[in-house]
Amino acid sequence: MGKKLAGSCIFGQSGGPTAVINASAYGVIKTALESPEITRVLGAAHGIKGVLDDRLYDMSQEDSYELSLLMNTPSSELGSCRYKIADPDEDDTDYKRILEIFKKYDVRYFFYNGGNDSMDTCNKISRYMEKVGYECRVIGVPKTIDNDLFGTDHCPGFGSAAKFIATTCMEVAKDARVYDTGQITIVEIMGRHAGWLAGSAALATKFGSGPDLVYLPEVVFDQDKFIEDILRIYNEKKNVFVAVSEGIHYADGSFVSEAKPSATDGFGHAQLGGLAALLANQVKSITGAKVRGIELSLLQRSAAHLASKTDLDEAFLAGKVAVESAINGETGKMVAFQRDESEGEYVCKTKLVPLKDVANLEKKVPREWINEAGNNVTDEFIDYVLPLIQGEPERITEFSLPRYARLKKILAT
Repeated sequence: MGKKLAGSCIFGQSGGPTAVINASAYGVIKTALESPEITRVLGAAHGIKGVLDDRLYDMSQEDSYELSLLMNTPSSELGSCRYKIADPDEDDTDYKRILEIFKKYDVRYFFYNGGNDSMDTCNKISRYMEKVGYECRVIGVPKTIDNDLFGTDHCPGFGSAAKFIATTCMEVAKDARVYDTGQITIVEIMGRHAGWLAGSAALATKFGSGPDLVYLPEVVFDQDKFIEDILRIYNEKKNVFVAVSEGIHYADGSFVSEAKPSATDGFGHAQLGGLAALLANQVKSITGAKVRGIELSLLQRSAAHLASKTDLDEAFLAGKVAVESAINGETGKMVAFQRDESEGEYVCKTKLVPLKDVANLEKKVPREWINEAGNNVTDEFIDYVLPLIQGEPERITEFSLPRYARLKKILAT
């Protein structure tokens, strides 16, 4: 255990929302409020931008019941951002401002909840504080539905998104196969470079009714082979259901999607979309069949009504462990998950990995978990995902609608 360090903490959320990101927030906030070493708990409005703009919420002013409802609330309740700070060795303007804010509120603990780019931000802040000799313990809290965060077996947010995708694909499959006329359905699922989400659609097929074909960005997309696969199944069954990752690409690396390179987010990532409609038009022109293109889009990110209890509990655990680790002297690390078994049952354990080993790296679906033809996943993939979607969390409702947290968000002074 490291030396005792007293001071305030700041918690921020960054990147895309999930169904369980606020469970991690509650894990951090509740544990911090109960820790005598942490003298004040502050929440950053819209991630690191809230720190730079000195817009910090005093979390001790919130009602404890409303805070507990964060477990029931999807998306990023404190607000998120996609803001890329420069390398401190090239431009330390933002870092000087962050240090100024840290000193103003005597911040000695900083917790940042996000994915690849957020861990990069976390790592840079940790390096800078160490460089200037300001003692502040920095811990990253993992989050991303894409499940592409390096160094952890899986990420909070993925299990719930996978459960939503599998359930939705089951329902779409039932709808698409109700008539005795031929139909081809193409569903577009999120995932720029990693196909964890698209692969999860195969759960629907394994346990009910789902896609006949699944295409992931880990395998180069062959347009001719794609059409051949569809025609083969259509001629046999007169009905085809296809799941595609938004990030499928040709051999030259270009995305199949029509998204223009100029459409990017704050980190320079291409904004994809429109793939299902594009492929549907191509397939229709070749087959003449009735073809529907469906884009799940934002629906798969914050579908708390289909959240996995396993995912929710692990998200809270990640936040709790982040605070406990920092109090015990850890810094410059990210909380990660390690898969284990006890009497044949899935068990999730936590560990810490250096932020420098995580920042800007991507974890992709192993090629051996994709079939040889490149048009579906294997049972190993199913076995990996299945434990992560288990359980139904208790849902607090009001007039049969979800009762989400209603925070006062009182600015700290």
